[in-house]
Amino acid sequence: MTEATPRPIFVVGCQRSGTTMLRLMLDSHPRIACGPETRFLEDLERVTGSDWKRLQQFGFPREEWLARMRAFFGGIQDDYAASKGKARWADKSPRYALHMPFLHEVFPDAQFVHVIRDGRDVAVSHRKRFGYWSSVKSSVKWPRYIKAARTAGAAMPADSYHELRYDDLVGDPERTLRDLLAFLGEDWDDGVLDFVGKKHDVPDRYHRQHAARTASAGTDGAVYASRVGTYRTELDPLVRALFFVTSRRTLKDLGY
Repeated sequence: MTEATPRPIFVVGCQRSGTTMLRLMLDSHPRIACGPETRFLEDLERVTGSDWKRLQQFGFPREEWLARMRAFFGGIQDDYAASKGKARWADKSPRYALHMPFLHEVFPDAQFVHVIRDGRDVAVSHRKRFGYWSSVKSSVKWPRYIKAARTAGAAMPADSYHELRYDDLVGDPERTLRDLLAFLGEDWDDGVLDFVGKKHDVPDRYHRQHAARTASAGTDGAVYASRVGTYRTELDPLVRALFFVTSRRTLKDLGY
């Protein structure tokens, strides 16, 4: 990094797209701390959005409110990174994919990493993690997340938005992470590939779920590609039909 103040990093993407795995990989880098999801920045968007007509009566310009949010949120993240001995912070909150223009206003220097996974595999993962109805709803949610993030990213400078495919991350993690770290302006470190062996601030259930997933995949490796293309054998016919109706153009645009 050459900047005096390292740029914030936001990892976004539809839930069940591999954002948690990428979070732990980044958190394993010696300069980057990627802690628990925050989620609440989307609530603050109301301050300068739907609530602005009322709140502007305080007399402070919109830029002042944004600066206060930046100081508050950035201060918490800076302190968290410092407590881990890290110089830079990242925030993995999938729902922020729907709020990137606002986040870019609060943090104009932020870099956004959009993790993209085949929506049909996302639907399979939703069913396994959250149940059948969640899988059904993902047929509408997935294309909405993709469109929101890609539209916002297209309006940003090239050094502010990076797309990362789940397929590439599990198929060739070193090459994919080297490309990502180059985009972020960070040096390569082998530790990002050994994220399971490092300590992270995650709930206990994560370790149980990870153990169950690796056992199901028949591997003891941290990264495995067996969940790519699961929709071919595991996607419910109804959900498959729903994806054809809601997402066939998005799937085609992404090359799936």
